Parts: sequence; C-alpha cells; structure tokens
Amino acid sequence: MQQQKKEIILLNISGEDKAGLTASLTQILSLYNVQILDIGQATIHDDLALGILFEVPQESESSPILKDLLFKSYEMGVNVKFTPISEERYNGWVNHQGKDRYILTLLARKLTAEHLAQTTSIIAEQGLNIDLITRLTGRTPLDGDVNKSKAVVELSVRGTPKDIDKMKSDFVKISGDTGVDIAFQVDNIFRRNRRLVCFDMDSTLIQTEVIDELAERAGVGNEVRAITEDAMQGKLDFKESFIKRVSLLKGLDESVMKEIAENLPLTEGAERLMKTLNRYGYRTAILSGGFTYFGNYLKGKLGVDYVFANDLEIKDGKLTGRHLGEIVDGQKKAELLKLLAFKEDLHLDQVIAVGDGSNDLPMLQLAGLGIAFHAKPKVKEKARHAISTIGLDGILYLLGFRDREMMVD
Repeated sequence: MQQQKKEIILLNISGEDKAGLTASLTQILSLYNVQILDIGQATIHDDLALGILFEVPQESESSPILKDLLFKSYEMGVNVKFTPISEERYNGWVNHQGKDRYILTLLARKLTAEHLAQTTSIIAEQGLNIDLITRLTGRTPLDGDVNKSKAVVELSVRGTPKDIDKMKSDFVKISGDTGVDIAFQVDNIFRRNRRLVCFDMDSTLIQTEVIDELAERAGVGNEVRAITEDAMQGKLDFKESFIKRVSLLKGLDESVMKEIAENLPLTEGAERLMKTLNRYGYRTAILSGGFTYFGNYLKGKLGVDYVFANDLEIKDGKLTGRHLGEIVDGQKKAELLKLLAFKEDLHLDQVIAVGDGSNDLPMLQLAGLGIAFHAKPKVKEKARHAISTIGLDGILYLLGFRDREMMVD
C-alpha cells in the first residue's frame, strides 16, 4: 500500500502589526491539530512579517484550515499567502541542519545599503545562506549626531565557506573602502559564553599614552613620543624602549601622577562597557605596558577585577628613572592572560583580549576573541577582529548584546 504524502503548507502573513494577531492565527491552527514545523516573526517599523510552516494531519483536509485563516486575516486587515511545500523540499531543508553556523556583525556610525550589498554579496559568493538578520542597536534618529550614533546588525549565516581566507580578505577590503567594521565568528558555545575580558590600558581604555603625559610634565615630551611611536609600530623592542622612556622621567615629582590620573580621558563607550560587563558577571583585567598607579586608579573608577602593569621606582617623592620588577611586555601580557584564564577556570576560547599596539598582538592571538581596537595598521592586519568605527561598547555587540540590554553611561 502506497504511503500517503504529507501535506505541508507555508503560511506568510504581512501587514500592520497588531496585538493578538499571532494568537488569533495559531488558535485557528490549534482547532485542526496541525503540527508546527517552523515559525518566525519580524517587525520593522510596525510592519509585520510572520511565517508559519505547518503539517496538515492526514485525517484532515487543508481547505477548511486555509478558509478560516483567510477570513481571519481579512478581518484583521493583513495580507495572507499560502505556499505548498513538497516533502522532498522539506526533507532537504531538514538535512541542512548540522551545517556550520557563523555570526557576522556589521558595526558602523551609520549603516548604508552599500555596506549590506557588498557584505551579503560576499556571503552569497561563498555559498553561505543567511538565516536571520537582527538589529542590535536602537533606531537611529534622522537628525542624530553621526559622530555619536551607532548602527549595528547581526547576521546568522549557515554553510561552509568555499575560501574562508579570501572571504575574510574581502571583508577587510570592504571595511577599508566603506568605513564599516565586519566581525565574522563561529557560532558555537564559546561565542555565547565568554567570561573574561583583558584590556590594554593606554590608547584602549583611555585616550592617551600616560608615559607621554608624564614626559610632557618632565619637559621631554618630544623625545618620549618618538620612542613610544616606534615601539607601538613594532620598530623597537618594547623592553628597550620602556627603559629608555622611563629613564627620561628622572626627577619628576610624584604629585604629577595623581594629577594625571584624575584627568585621564576615558575612551568612548568605556563606562557603558564596564558597567554592562560588571552587571552580567564578567571578570575584567587590565594587562598594560603602562603603569600600575594609573591601572589601579581605573580599577577603582571602572570596577576592574585585576591590574597587571609596571611599577615606577619613587624615592623622596621623585621618580628615579627606574622601574621595579619584571617589565610587562607583549609576551608577558599573553602569559598573564593564560594565568587569569586558569585562575578563573576558563577555556582560552572564553577569553576576550582588546588592544591597539603591536605589544598586544600575542594576547589578541591567544584569546578566543581578540579585538584590535582603533589599532595601528599592522595590528589590524594581524588581529582576527577589529573595531575602528565606534567606541569600546562595540565589544558588547560582538557578544550579541542589544542596546536595551546594556547599562547606560
């Protein structure tokens, strides 16, 4: 005896969103004891798009169900469309389960059609399918300040990229050409369970290089800035440059450090980021080639859990031009990150590292999510992810947070 074919129907509803619409339609389906195979709903500016894929019981006919749905849709002033789906097509869709999944996040001050067109074209070229597009930021006012606005969308995609290296290279080119940051992450359990965030301090958490500020007060600003820039560009060994710069600070009064600390310019989004991370139980650390004195000040101000940096030697209220203990350079930062992950009983894939200079690369490459933040070109090139368009709170979007889930500054 030939098995009866299953009747599968895709119901699409579109129109003005109204309270009780989904309830009314699903109540009709419940009267006929249908099985829901898939369902999805999205609302854009009060315009609803609802899709329900259902199987008609073999003992029933579809015509009464469709008639009742049609009448109810007409009564509620929305459009309805019915599409029969073959068993073969449905089974093919089911068999796609288990394919690799990725999260692609677009971050910009203002999102344009060009950003989406170029990005989604690359996704299509790579044979990936978009399952879901979600806006993470609030709605953008038409007359808002573009320098303070944020526009972030998240795309959930499925499949296996044909050439992942080329795809990432294409994303980097789009980012450079159009001014949008593009993050491409594997959608796995670690992506949804990051628990430790390690920050560089100077030019990352704060918008200055503290050693340059100290040097200005000591009257050696130009000399120290030149050495700092060479070190950040990777042209000079960090330890060597550190010793040279610190030696130039000899004789500076200790009181200057307090004055500088109290006026440190926080990076855009730093307070919002830290309040949100603290609220949701993340552990945070400053791993800095700068100075412990300023790291501890930020620890108190922002609620940071750990601070590892360099100690300046002070005698009789004056800087001696020497440091105390081991220098925290790039390799030391990576070692400290591993140590903190072990202490917190975390897998390295659960750790986020954020920095802007070449001495941050070891920890950026070690962490599950390494982010080059407003970084030097060489650092952006070597890091897996970069944020260059918006503030530090952009990190929260890479974790899947929406604006409404974040703490206010």
